[in-house]
Amino acid sequence: MADLSFYISPLSEEIREEGRAQGRAEGRAQGRAETVLIVLDARGIDVDRAAREKIAACREPELLRRWLLRSVLVATAEEIFVEEPSAE
Repeated sequence: MADLSFYISPLSEEIREEGRAQGRAEGRAQGRAETVLIVLDARGIDVDRAAREKIAACREPELLRRWLLRSVLVATAEEIFVEEPSAE
């Protein structure tokens, strides 16, 4: 009979929890990217394929947050990608 003790070990549980946390983070990022696209669509702003793919592929929560905030103000989809000048 095979030794299955690894599957109930603390290390195994830690690995599973890391995977679950990563999955939740990816799900939140995907949801936020979809929300950016929904807002732009609801406002009647055309989103070309390249912009749509860039938004959908992004997995950086803070960047997606900035894009989401901008999506309610911009006149074109490309404007959400414009970074503010640094305050130096």
